[in-house]
Amino acid sequence: MPTLADKTVWITGASSGIGRALALELARRGAHLILSGRRIDALEAVAREAGGTPLLLPFEATDPAAVAAAVAQALAAGPVDCLINNAGVSQRSLVVDTDPAVYRTLMEVDFFAPVALTVALLPHMIARGSGQIAIVSSLAGKIGTPLRAGYCAAKHACVGWYEALRAEVETAHGIGVTVILPGSVQTEVAVNALSADGSARGTTDANIAAGMPADQAATIIADALEADAREVVIAEGIEAQALHLRTTAPDTLFDLLAKEGARLATARTEQGPDWQPDPGKVR
Repeated sequence: MPTLADKTVWITGASSGIGRALALELARRGAHLILSGRRIDALEAVAREAGGTPLLLPFEATDPAAVAAAVAQALAAGPVDCLINNAGVSQRSLVVDTDPAVYRTLMEVDFFAPVALTVALLPHMIARGSGQIAIVSSLAGKIGTPLRAGYCAAKHACVGWYEALRAEVETAHGIGVTVILPGSVQTEVAVNALSADGSARGTTDANIAAGMPADQAATIIADALEADAREVVIAEGIEAQALHLRTTAPDTLFDLLAKEGARLATARTEQGPDWQPDPGKVR
């Protein structure tokens, strides 16, 4: 996709964070936008910022009927050139404390929902013989980190599924697949993260607050899409080093993560029922 100008790009999770920043960046590049999320008022606010006349398609991503209806509405407006699966939710809780229902929620939102939307839109792209599909996974899709077991599982699943999809459609049908791996980006991801009982955490993490600005991450993603990149890492410092260690010196990385896990376990024991997770790096 040499340029996004005049291309129709559908962004999920477009009402805040990376999704909002992408909407603004792609609007500047001349893309025609379809913006999705759960709240129409938030989407309308982003649309006003982006300018133009984006198509707003609020829907519940975990509802199969809503997904089918959204795809029908999108295609009724014209061809979709690029789908960016950005909507998702994170987690902040130790395995020993986490209600198993939280894992089902994470898999539904972070894995099954983007897969369902992709599958619903895929025949349209195959028929056209072109298109671009992106999934916003995470560094947690490559590295298993404390406090995020369910989130890591869902994001690992995304990496595997979309890489397999790429193998099936890239050469056969001219459809690119880009896997996006953000680390700490300044968004509400930690505030909205699920706690052990499934409730929203309500507070951010120090590393998220000090992370990469969302507009910078959006620029990197837009550049990657225009370059037909298969994978793009959005990480700096120790997070980027961790991904490198995962390949070159995995035991070193595992030792560091085990040390962090031990720190959290000790804090939980010492502080008792009032303990609140204090996460390290990675979204």
